Amino acid sequence: MSRKYFGTDGIRGEVGQFPITPDFVLKLGWAAGCVFAREGRSKILIGKDTRISGYMFESALEAGLSAAGVDVLLTGPMPTPAVAYLTRTFRANAGIVISASHNVFSDNGIKFFSENGTKLPDSVEKAIEAQMDIAMTTVPSAELGKARRVEDAAGRYIEFCKGTLNNHLSLKGMRIVLDCANGATYHVAPKVLSELGADVIEIGSSPDGININDGCGATDTARLETVVKGEQADLGIALDGDGDRLMMVDHHGEVVDGDELLFIIAKAWQAQGTMQGGVVGTLMSNLGLEQAVERLGLPFVRAKVGDRYVIEQLKAHDWVLGGESSGHIVCGNLTTTGDGLVAALQVLKAMHDSGQTLAELKAGMHKMPQTMINVAMPVRVDVMQQSDVQEAVRAVEAELGSRGRVLLRPSGTEPVVRVMVEGESADEVERLCRQLSENVEKALGALVS
Repeated sequence: MSRKYFGTDGIRGEVGQFPITPDFVLKLGWAAGCVFAREGRSKILIGKDTRISGYMFESALEAGLSAAGVDVLLTGPMPTPAVAYLTRTFRANAGIVISASHNVFSDNGIKFFSENGTKLPDSVEKAIEAQMDIAMTTVPSAELGKARRVEDAAGRYIEFCKGTLNNHLSLKGMRIVLDCANGATYHVAPKVLSELGADVIEIGSSPDGININDGCGATDTARLETVVKGEQADLGIALDGDGDRLMMVDHHGEVVDGDELLFIIAKAWQAQGTMQGGVVGTLMSNLGLEQAVERLGLPFVRAKVGDRYVIEQLKAHDWVLGGESSGHIVCGNLTTTGDGLVAALQVLKAMHDSGQTLAELKAGMHKMPQTMINVAMPVRVDVMQQSDVQEAVRAVEAELGSRGRVLLRPSGTEPVVRVMVEGESADEVERLCRQLSENVEKALGALVS
């Protein structure tokens, strides 16, 4: 049975367009409630980011769950990883996040967590989809679910984040610019850092329902780079709209991406003697990360793109550290999912313990030049099965030799194939990527001509 609604990261789309509509989300809440209520009286926790549509979908989910006889805990705006944590601490049967993560405000989505704060098992997602095909009913009035607000949700998560560091660590004397993307971390991240002693300069912490991820946050660090240099800060921290992505900026105003942050954390944990196993990256992780991790004497494996697949590989190898270039970083010994704030604290701890700046810490990894071009895919095909494409790839790989790599990856969200070339020379990489993308475009065009 293939999925009708669930993707690799829940259900996401444009507000008002199926399936991101109030009636669908109402039915989804009911269907999920029915599935979880099969085990007896259920309790489900709901959090959301700061999008204006979150109010509408929160009400729809609440009504659907109540109609199925499920009690509801409402946290209000709360980072995605906080919902995963709170689901566990409240012993809820599941957690739901209303968020489209780093997307624009006019998108939204619904993501589920299990009682353990992990992704829902495939069997549960399929059971919810099967329930969606059944006409909606309402339990007797005496059995309707009750809803209540969790007044101390933010405080609980703040203490959890601080608790991932030892009690004696202080950030006193550290000047940090913090960009919350006008998203779900706006009321928790500043408090975590300031309570740990840091001097915090806030930007992107005034959400109005529409400005989430708008020219700010982990997907747009330009303003953060400027403010870090202007304020002569030690570093900048950028989170995305729902708080599961992290980018940082060093005191020179240079971006430190997910690959570099993974390396910094891995090296610090190795020095502390707390590193368990190796590091999981993705197909898009920079070759420089793989080489730097191996120089530490640690194994490195690549997962498919997506935090779901990173976590799968971590579990398969019994490792604890993995992530993506985009800033999804999973510290599996501390929490169950990608958490931008928790990962940032581990980097700050590495700075504190080593006495080095962020720029000095990232210098241990040399990023390879990387160029990626999106080629329109007029028909959905297995690109690597096309003989002309195979020949073009072989030609580029032969020229690169052991000095780089080639990757062709169909997008999961757009009708394009991503052509990526990586190597030692930026000029060579760009030339070869353009050459390969032109050949791929020609081969795909021939299929429809």
